[in-house]
Amino acid sequence: MTPKLILFDVDGTLVDSQNHILAAMTHAFERHGMTAPSREDTLSIVGLSLPQAIARLAPELGDRQNAELVEAYKQSFVENRHNGRDHSPLYPGVRDVLEQLKGVPEFVLGVATGKSRKGLDIVLRTHDLTGFFMTEQVSDHHPSKPHPAMVQAALSETGIDAGHAVMIGDTSFDMEMGRAAGAQIIGVSWGYHPVETLKKASPARIIDDIRHLPDHLSGLWS
Repeated sequence: MTPKLILFDVDGTLVDSQNHILAAMTHAFERHGMTAPSREDTLSIVGLSLPQAIARLAPELGDRQNAELVEAYKQSFVENRHNGRDHSPLYPGVRDVLEQLKGVPEFVLGVATGKSRKGLDIVLRTHDLTGFFMTEQVSDHHPSKPHPAMVQAALSETGIDAGHAVMIGDTSFDMEMGRAAGAQIIGVSWGYHPVETLKKASPARIIDDIRHLPDHLSGLWS
C-alpha cells in the first residue's frame, strides 16, 4: 500500500479557538490605544503567521509597532492560560476521527498550522493528542501560509509524494498552500472562512462534518 499523508490545519479545523483569538487580538489593539478589529476581520486572518496577520489588520503600522502588537497578543494568551481561560475545544467528532485515521496502516497524519511550536504543544497536551501526528509543521520555522513551505517540509519529512497527500483546512490560506505544494485539498465548512471563499480554490471536497472525512478520503486517490 502506498502511504498517504493526511495534513490538518489546527485553528478552525481541529479546535475552535475563535473566542481566545478574538479576546487576545482585542487586548493587543486596545492596549496600544487602537480600535480593535471586528470579529469578521480578525477571523479572516486566522491561519496566517502572527506578524502577517497583524499587518493585514493594521497595514498602516511600522515594523516596530507591528512587533509590539504581536508581543501584546502573545502576552494575552499567556495571561488567559494562567487565569484558566485558555480553552479551545475540539470540534465534535475530531478525536474519534483522528483515532480512526491513525488506525489505517497507509495513512500518515500531520499538522500544518499558523500556531507557534509552543502554541501547538499546548493544544496537543490539553487534548491528549501528543504522538498522533508524525509531522508537525509550525509558524516558527516557515514562511506564513499560503506559502507551500509547511506542506513541502511535511512531504520531505515523511518521504511521501505530493500526489499522495491532502491538506485539510478551513481557510483559503490552507487551500492555496496545499494547492501550491501539489497536494489534494479538502475544505471544511465549520471554520473561519466562508464556504464561498473556499470554493474559489476548487477543493476536491468541502465537508460539513469531520465524521464524514474517512469516507471522502477512501475515494480521494481511487
